[in-house]
Amino acid sequence: MNLFRNVVFIAAIAGLVAGVVLACMQAFATVPLILKAEVYEQAGGGHQHEYAAAPAANATDTNAMSSAAPAPAEAAAPAEDEGWAPADGFERFAFSVLANIVTGIGFALVLVAVSEFAGGIGNWRQGVFWGLAGFAAFTLAPGLGLPPELPAMPAADLTERQIWWWATVAATAAGLGLIAFRKSLPLAILAVVLIVAPHIVGAPQPDSFETPIPEGLHHQFVVAVTVTNLVFWLVLGAVVGVVRGRFTGTATSLRDSFA
Repeated sequence: MNLFRNVVFIAAIAGLVAGVVLACMQAFATVPLILKAEVYEQAGGGHQHEYAAAPAANATDTNAMSSAAPAPAEAAAPAEDEGWAPADGFERFAFSVLANIVTGIGFALVLVAVSEFAGGIGNWRQGVFWGLAGFAAFTLAPGLGLPPELPAMPAADLTERQIWWWATVAATAAGLGLIAFRKSLPLAILAVVLIVAPHIVGAPQPDSFETPIPEGLHHQFVVAVTVTNLVFWLVLGAVVGVVRGRFTGTATSLRDSFA
């Protein structure tokens, strides 16, 4: 029971810190892009040809999107009531913080539990490397086939995407584990096969790629999501290392700590 309590305690602190950091970064990096995309989504397909010219016009100045965005909003028809949603501003930010903290704790539980099988994360430096591994498995590898999507963007069947996403995460994590902890050529080859296989199979794709979202806006969003998730995983791993090192003291494992 002590081991379970210790894992949960460390994961809760790390998830809290990393979740708040991620929410703050999203407020400045990704939320404004989502709000811009929602303007195009609300405008409807009737203005699609107008949007098609937007990427070319904004190729050298991404700030031009800000001045172009209000035009579709003025022409948009009133949206139907889709139920309750958090209001823009503090309420939306508060729900984002809460969701990211819960997500952070979940990822931290996985990180701490898996790392304990390899001897645990002893300090923040080791935590950074474990965070990079988590970023590679949960963000980078799946993102190569299924990049982050903005509202109004086409997508394949949800179930198919979820299956491919989880298979890619599992294969990438297994491959990284074999490379890091099993020093043999056959296992290294197997690791490469595991990492590459999901991308050879290919991620599910939509029937059509037509979208009113400008290509430049989507590119900005993909970069923003990737960078914010990288920082999230680095912070998560580093905090796990700091907290574990602080509270385990001279103990060799979490099982022997938190007397």
